[in-house]
This record gives sequence, structure tokens and C-alpha cells, in this order.
Amino acid sequence: VYKRQGMSNVFALHHVSVLVSDTQRALRFYCELLGLSTDASRPAMDFPGAWLDVGDQQIHLIEIPAHMTAGPVVEHGGRDRHIALQVVDLDPVRTRLESEGVDHTLSRSGRRALFCRDPDGNAIELVERPQPQ
Repeated sequence: VYKRQGMSNVFALHHVSVLVSDTQRALRFYCELLGLSTDASRPAMDFPGAWLDVGDQQIHLIEIPAHMTAGPVVEHGGRDRHIALQVVDLDPVRTRLESEGVDHTLSRSGRRALFCRDPDGNAIELVERPQPQ
């Protein structure tokens, strides 16, 4: 077991990068289906991509079509590299995914969570955690 030794300067997750083959297609999935918003205040890069706000953190979509793999490593996203996002209510997200024909599996642990994949096969976990009133 690793324990923090002394004072650590690491205190939060800032952003996660996700490789995509088509930024516009990825934005449709992340913004229209998952309901995230883009952050236009981020500096322009010399490659296609976008920044998405997730609370105080962000997802950085990076377009690199030449490096995309042929598909997921394993069938169930919970056993693959994945991003876990908290949602207040899982049902509306699940309904949107189903209406668009996005395959998903429920968490095998029995908790209120599901796994799906974005158009490039990146695994996404959506975990229900209602916000306190």
C-alpha cells in the first residue's frame, strides 16, 4: 500500500485527454448525448480538438485519426480504460443513449451506473450520485 509521504502538491484532477478521430462527431456525443458544454476560453492548439467542462475539471478531446485503434480492448467498459463521470440522474442519460442506439451495459456491481463507448470506442462510465439538497 502506498501512503502519501509528507505534503503533496497534487490535490485535484485538472483534466483528462481523450483521443478521437473526428472532433465534430465526438462533440455531438459528449455535448448532445451526455450534456457537457465546450469551453471556448481555452487556448487554441495546433491540432484539432476541444475542451469540455465537467464541473471544475475538463475533458480535452484530441483529434489524432492516424493513431486510432480498431476497437475496444475488452467488451465491457468497466474492464477497459475509461472515464467515470458522475450524473445526478442516470435515467435521462440512459434514455438519450438508447434513443440514439448507443449500446450500454449496466454496472455488474448492481450500483446505479452504466458503461457505454463514445464513437471512437473510448469507454465512459456514468455513475449516479444525486447532489445533496
